[in-house]
Amino acid sequence: MSHMLATLVLSILLTGPSLAQHGHGSGSPYAGLERRAVKALSSDEIADLRAGRGIGLALAAELNGYPGPVHVLEHAGSLALSGEQRARVQTLYEAMRAEAIPLGERLIGEETHLDRLFAERTVTADSLARATAGIGATQAALRQAHLKYHLATMDVLTPAQIERYGVLRGYAGEAGGHHPGGRAKH
Repeated sequence: MSHMLATLVLSILLTGPSLAQHGHGSGSPYAGLERRAVKALSSDEIADLRAGRGIGLALAAELNGYPGPVHVLEHAGSLALSGEQRARVQTLYEAMRAEAIPLGERLIGEETHLDRLFAERTVTADSLARATAGIGATQAALRQAHLKYHLATMDVLTPAQIERYGVLRGYAGEAGGHHPGGRAKH
């Protein structure tokens, strides 16, 4: 019996890495992605970056009770925004887009450049370091651009509106959904 168990364990140990490496016989999970214009970005991600959408960059704010300007505007009626609040949030949204769109375009350009370095087989350790450092800096700036407008939106809404926003977005009562209602200014 112990010989059979040892054989089974040895078989698992020897075939496990092979199965993991080859995607369990179903091909690479990346199959088809080689046809993308920019390998690291889907066409949807490119469209979102060009439109200034958050693509999940502000989840730390959104899911911790810091409303985003675009979603506040989407729920303006249900949040009973005053005319002044609506105008202030609209201004924040427009400022966010004005900042995020150029950063998104820059990120697309930097990812395209990195892709080209590999495609043309001209990548070096130095060019790789410069390209990825640039991409990282742009990603950080883009994320900050989205997050800071969530933070600024808090100063426009009342605590009750912030709480209502969480309910409207489906976050109220969810684990981890902390809503810092005491931060809003009136």
